[in-house]
Amino acid sequence: MDGQPEIVTKLSLWLQQAGDIAMGWLLSPAAWSQFALLVGAFIAARMITRRLQPALAPYLTPPEGKAGLTVTARLYLRRGLPLLLPLLAYAFTAMGEEVTRSLFGSGAVIAFGKRIFLFLAARIFVNEVLTDPFLRLLGRYVLIPIAAIYALGILTEITTRLEETIISLGNIRFSVMALIRGLIAGSLLFWLGSWSNRQSADYIKKQEELRPATRELAVKAAEVMIFGAAFLLLMSIMGIDLTAVAVLGGALGVGIGLGLQQIAANFVSGIILLVEGQTTVGDYVELDGGEKGTIIKMTARACVLETFDGRWIVVPNEHFITTRVVNYSDQGSANRYEAAFSVSYDTDINTIPDIIEEAVGRLPFVLKSPDGPDCELRGFGESSVDFAVEYWVNGIDDGKNRFGSPVLFAIWNALKEHDIEMPFPQRVVHLKQDPAPPAKPRRSKAEA
Repeated sequence: MDGQPEIVTKLSLWLQQAGDIAMGWLLSPAAWSQFALLVGAFIAARMITRRLQPALAPYLTPPEGKAGLTVTARLYLRRGLPLLLPLLAYAFTAMGEEVTRSLFGSGAVIAFGKRIFLFLAARIFVNEVLTDPFLRLLGRYVLIPIAAIYALGILTEITTRLEETIISLGNIRFSVMALIRGLIAGSLLFWLGSWSNRQSADYIKKQEELRPATRELAVKAAEVMIFGAAFLLLMSIMGIDLTAVAVLGGALGVGIGLGLQQIAANFVSGIILLVEGQTTVGDYVELDGGEKGTIIKMTARACVLETFDGRWIVVPNEHFITTRVVNYSDQGSANRYEAAFSVSYDTDINTIPDIIEEAVGRLPFVLKSPDGPDCELRGFGESSVDFAVEYWVNGIDDGKNRFGSPVLFAIWNALKEHDIEMPFPQRVVHLKQDPAPPAKPRRSKAEA
């Protein structure tokens, strides 16, 4: 074995030790009794599982159409029924281990069997119980290999070797085991944080008694607290001194002061918007820059507006603080619009307001409160008398709800019904010609 790599030498020693252990088990009566106990424990667990699974399944199946935390817990328990077999076998083996050790003074086979049952439970848990793709990936490449190494009885030796392997990055020194532990713990913590954030956001958004702005603020606050706690816990697990985090926070503050002013301004502006609640999700707004639409999302950096034609406009939060914003939805859902029209000078204009107000008032979307349709005389044009009718509707005339076109149709039909002319510009053109110049007298030949 001279000249062989160290890992090959150690693998050969492990295989030799495994062979010696297996040969000792085959020749030992105590080992045979432990094998018999393992087989008996497995058979007993299988028989009990066959009876328990059909009996427990109806109790763990929630009624259709139900939702809630209890329903979710029952579904997870029902999905975990396949774990009954290896866990029962592990429990029965653990009870028999004490008897075997008291009789024979040895329990190596029993301990190996217990680890095998745990390995089987880990495989079933990953393949049949877990449904989240990330958790299943983590279980397949982390949990199952660790369970296999543990079943072989070499987990302690491997972890010790990884603890002794040190990585140096400048003044920072950490072991490979600490790095692996940090990666696994970080993955689990931030997945748990993401799941908790989704659950808390769904719960907060269902609280209809809270204002929309208050709900959004609560969602953002919960998100910051959850991921902040996950980050600090990860630092503690990896053994990193939190004073280094304070130094990092100071450096980050300097960076914000020097080069990230706009990001910081937008973040603070977003918090102000959520606290004040003057603009929130669902409001129809118009900015000084001409952007207008319905706010469909508010993030820490910007608000997303959806226009009537389906386009999304991302507006930085700072614009809502430093510029003039018209919020059509702030005082309620009723809004006033007007439609202009003209009639001929031959019309009895005193009858126009009653005719138009009645025609527009019959439209189903026109409100009677806070005020009904109001037709007003606006002026005397060059070729027509100009009117406008004002009306209130419940909503925004943003393209999805076109109120102006039906109102104009109603005005047209009402005027035609009463034979009232809607004139168009006319011009009278007079053509003038210059008079013919006087004829010159003709001279005689003698004069010529």
